[in-house]
Amino acid sequence: MPYPDEFEGFMINELGKYKDFKKQTFKPKKFGDNDVDIKIECCGVCGSDVHTITGGWGDAPTPIAVGHEVVGKVIKVGSKVTTLKVGDRAGVGAQIWSCLKCPQCKSDNENYCPHMVDTYGAPYPKEADPDETISQGGYSSHIRAHEYFVFPIPEAIPSHFAAPMLCAGLTVWSPLVRANTGPGKQVAIVGLGGLGHFAVIWASALGAEVTVISHSPHKKDDALKLGAKHFVSNGDEDWAKPLAFKFDFVLNTADMTHTFKIDDYLSILKVNCQFHQVGLPDEPIKELKAQQFMPNGSSIGASHIGSRPECLAMLKLAAEKKLFPMVETIPISESGCAEAVERVKNNKVHYRFTLTDYDKQFGA
Repeated sequence: MPYPDEFEGFMINELGKYKDFKKQTFKPKKFGDNDVDIKIECCGVCGSDVHTITGGWGDAPTPIAVGHEVVGKVIKVGSKVTTLKVGDRAGVGAQIWSCLKCPQCKSDNENYCPHMVDTYGAPYPKEADPDETISQGGYSSHIRAHEYFVFPIPEAIPSHFAAPMLCAGLTVWSPLVRANTGPGKQVAIVGLGGLGHFAVIWASALGAEVTVISHSPHKKDDALKLGAKHFVSNGDEDWAKPLAFKFDFVLNTADMTHTFKIDDYLSILKVNCQFHQVGLPDEPIKELKAQQFMPNGSSIGASHIGSRPECLAMLKLAAEKKLFPMVETIPISESGCAEAVERVKNNKVHYRFTLTDYDKQFGA
């Protein structure tokens, strides 16, 4: 049974066997009045995909199709949908549903809804789907999502650039704007990878003076090209000393925090400012003491993706200023998915992957 009864995707059947993709069919949730169906054109490859299928972040239901940076064409809309029409190019990020009724949802914080449904690997609540179907992601022919989590893609942004904005881009955009990043602010970005390079693009475009802190000196040219004013190698012994009390906000995009000498990163913050995590390591941060935050009243925080208004504002700025990420493309297939996740796992990508050529695998 092809669409609309079944979708097709490249799926992992056993966590840990993260390169063993198989093309399989799956049943989507029951179509609702607020739902939108998208025929997928391309999908970004996110570090979350890798952490999920390796089992690094714990258990996940299988078989699973990962992918939550989805762009394609709207082919069906529910009777109550008002924000999109058939034929529109649209995208879906890392969240596919929320209750839209709780205090979080009503304050543009739906990305913190306690009832939220992730784009893949999460069961729908009965109120959204009587079958409590497990959501499946964008390494697939189609995706079905509530309209609130489907974003019109501005014409000025090519699809393969738009896709990684929907998770990686939004994940760093949200904390940057919530920290009031703008002219006069000093912002440090730790790590220059998929998340970090987006953070440099956005923070610079918002008007901040940006410093990149990285253990890879060869990335200095990229950092400056993306908009950073300064580059610091944290491989140097006393790298943090000249930066004491310098930054209004430190955004850590590296997923290696458990290996950091945290005191160094806290020391570079101004009084009462935050070291903020969007890179999520598999391992816990050990031996953290309250006393470590006392010298400057600093704190550590984290955040989860972003809200719809934040996503729309990000896409608008990217379109107006032609702010595009550094992206490599790979045609989707069993071998293409395997290559992409392996290279992301080993940080061998410059700086994001987008899976393309969906029509060759799933039909035009």
